[in-house]
Amino acid sequence: MSGEGTRLDRPRERRRVRLPRWDPEAFGKASEHIARFLGTGRFIAWMTVFVAVWLGWNILAPERLRFDSYPFIFLTLMLSLQASYSAPLILLSQYRQADRDRVTLEQDRARDERSIADTEFLAREIAALRMGMGEVATRDWIRSEFQDLVREMERERGPAAPSPAPHEERDR
Repeated sequence: MSGEGTRLDRPRERRRVRLPRWDPEAFGKASEHIARFLGTGRFIAWMTVFVAVWLGWNILAPERLRFDSYPFIFLTLMLSLQASYSAPLILLSQYRQADRDRVTLEQDRARDERSIADTEFLAREIAALRMGMGEVATRDWIRSEFQDLVREMERERGPAAPSPAPHEERDR
């Protein structure tokens, strides 16, 4: 056990990792852009043109210019490589979308809870106003009380000259 590096009573010094670093958010955004492109009709059209040109070239070109003969092994390898990269990028994009959907759902729930609380508060306030209105003298109630008083005063006076009709009284 010679040397300082093999001592177990001291922690090892931290080694610097020489791996490249990247921003996970930027990588996620790039994967979403790629996944969005892979899901379009434009991608399918371009991929169809690419495969058709590949097949046409390797079938119709002179023998010395063909680079991928009949079973098209190289084309299969290229398509497998494309699929092996696109599947994880699409999954990453879906996970990010699910996270965004979850956050949006939580915000919607919080907004709904606030709306319900506001609605319940307004309902209680309206109920309190209605109860308060029951104790307030309304115009109709005051008018009926005045009419009762006028009738009572007329009874006390006795049969006197007939009082003018309400519409005649307004005309004066």
